[in-house]
Amino acid sequence: MIVTFLARITPACKEVTALASESMDRRLPLSTRITLQLHYWICDACARYRNQLLFIRRSLNTSAQPDGPSTPPADSKRQLVEAFKAKHR
Repeated sequence: MIVTFLARITPACKEVTALASESMDRRLPLSTRITLQLHYWICDACARYRNQLLFIRRSLNTSAQPDGPSTPPADSKRQLVEAFKAKHR
């Protein structure tokens, strides 16, 4: 019953993913942040997507630090290239 109610008052997943991405660039209004959080409580896929965005953001910020590596390790780079090639086949 609560899940059904929250599903009706929160945005659709497509809009949530766009807003999650937008929230990485700017602070969203409080009402939007609240509805997003409510949606994350009922939608594991959107919550996972947001967590992935946060992970990528933290990873990029860490690598941009002066004491951090300037390029990813060769093994990581190779794995990413192989994954992209496999995805596009």
